[in-house]
Amino acid sequence: MKTAVVICPGRGTYTKTELGYLKRHFADRALLTAFDRTRAALGQETLSDLDGAASYSVAKHTRGDNASALIYAATLGDFRAIEGVRVVAVTGNSMGWYSALACGGALTAEAGFEVVNTMGTLMQEALIGGQMVHPCVGEDWVPDTARKAGLLAKVADIDARPDHILGLSIDLGGMLVLAGNDAGLKAFEAEVPPEQGRFPMRLANHAAFHTALQAPVAERGRARLSPTLFSQPKLPMIDGRGAIWWPGATDTHALWDYTLGHQVTETYDFTKAIHIAAREFAPDLFIVTGPGTTLGGAVAQSLILGRWRGMGSKSDFQTRQHSAPLLVSMGMDDQRATVTKGD
Repeated sequence: MKTAVVICPGRGTYTKTELGYLKRHFADRALLTAFDRTRAALGQETLSDLDGAASYSVAKHTRGDNASALIYAATLGDFRAIEGVRVVAVTGNSMGWYSALACGGALTAEAGFEVVNTMGTLMQEALIGGQMVHPCVGEDWVPDTARKAGLLAKVADIDARPDHILGLSIDLGGMLVLAGNDAGLKAFEAEVPPEQGRFPMRLANHAAFHTALQAPVAERGRARLSPTLFSQPKLPMIDGRGAIWWPGATDTHALWDYTLGHQVTETYDFTKAIHIAAREFAPDLFIVTGPGTTLGGAVAQSLILGRWRGMGSKSDFQTRQHSAPLLVSMGMDDQRATVTKGD
């Protein structure tokens, strides 16, 4: 049986093409009903209604209090559908860490929903700062350390200016996700040459995640979410520092403290998490759950940056993927079918 590391996506992955994803793929209708009841009791639109809407609304579906819960449910449903492979570890990108906690067994499905729905709501209510993305490699995905260093130097320069806040939010393979206040984001947009006709690109309804600006949100989250929600994981979990939380050896209070502290206010190093996943667990497959398909590129870029199995470019990855696939995106029906028995 092949081994796999499962990777949970973060915000921005439930897009127009994912509308109806839960209806198509979430098999546990009783659990979905429980999620709906929780949201209805809070005066929030249910996941069934959001997922079953006649049309996709950027204003509605990308809001933190809606998007986070939708993505969590889609991820959990996909994780539970995996068959025929042995999952050896889980990790995630940004909000995907909350999903990874549930997939890894450190949170029950219901506790994971409470965490993600609470944090998504708190971030939406505060909506402090914003986020943007910009590539740090070329379209060939060849690592370029000088280019990355230059961009981060520009970020530091802007951040040092009066009334400007800008920092690295997520190290995302070949992309830098930057976050800050409006002055910081606008300065970067004005001073960095545009690329590929769309970068630097602002992210709708995204706050300055993984920066000190989120300290008030972290504080409110810690006040609302008890450490007793957390338990020993059943699978190794790789966090946004590349640290591994092992079954039977996890300090659950420390896990709560990281999840609602460092994870909220400090840079999330997704690239390092993938490097650690590859080196420590050497899986046959990297499975990216749905919703969406955009995280696969960041996983591939991270593996290239780590020279995993000698890959050094996009063409190297594509050649390898064609001959012996190592990346499975469950948001793609043909790839999904290779690790499930069907929905």
